[in-house]
This record gives sequence, C-alpha cells and structure tokens, in this order.
Amino acid sequence: MDKKFIALMVLFVIVFGAFITTTMFSKNFAGFARASSAADPSSQTSLIFAWPLTAKVGDKVDVNVFVRSANNTPLEKKQVKLVTNFGIVNGGSQESTVESDKTGKANFVLTSDSLGMAELTSIVNGSVQLSQKVTVKFE
Repeated sequence: MDKKFIALMVLFVIVFGAFITTTMFSKNFAGFARASSAADPSSQTSLIFAWPLTAKVGDKVDVNVFVRSANNTPLEKKQVKLVTNFGIVNGGSQESTVESDKTGKANFVLTSDSLGMAELTSIVNGSVQLSQKVTVKFE
C-alpha cells in the first residue's frame, strides 16, 4: 500500500509542477518554442513609394521599397523583387531583384520609352507580396 501511495504522490507532484510551470511561464514558453516573427516580412507594414508619379517618356522614376516586420521594424538583407507591367526596371527587364539595406530600403529605377501606365508590385523573399501597389504614368 505504501508503494502505491508514494507512486501516486510522485505523479501528483509532477502533474502539479507541470501545471504551475505552464501557468506561470506560458508566455515565455510560447516565445521560446516558436520561431521569431520579428524577422519575417509583413505585406501590411512594408511600403512601396515612387517619385514622380507622373513622368515624361525617357525620365527616370525612383522607386523605393521599405521592408518591415509585423511590429514595423526594418528588415535588412531581404530579397526584394519589383515587377511592372509597363516600362523597364533598373535598365534590364520588367522585373528586378535587389537586397534591402540595414534600414530595410531597396532602391529601383523605372524608365519607359513610350506613353502608358506602369503598375508596380513588390515581392519580398519570393513569397510575401506587398498589399500596396503604385501606378506611374508616362506621358
């Protein structure tokens, strides 16, 4: 009888200890067990800017993409791809990929040799498409 009682008491102490530990430190365990989201780019907080929004044919338009995490911190060394449906990005084709700097900024240059509207979208790390789009008019 004593061995069964001791076994039940040990089991009770283990279960009670686990319960208290998870209750008291659940926030710390959740952060410890999960991967950090601070390094993941956010499609909602990342930004895309273009200047000027109306340009003459042959002029250069500066396009900046700011890569941010969900808590709005800048993310460096992220692959940022800019895609357009009109014009040429960075003197190459209709898409170009650049790495973000320590402020989370990726710079691009958009040009066009004909009249039209260019819609710009950006994709970070090949999977996160920014929710924001920019349109540039060439006249």
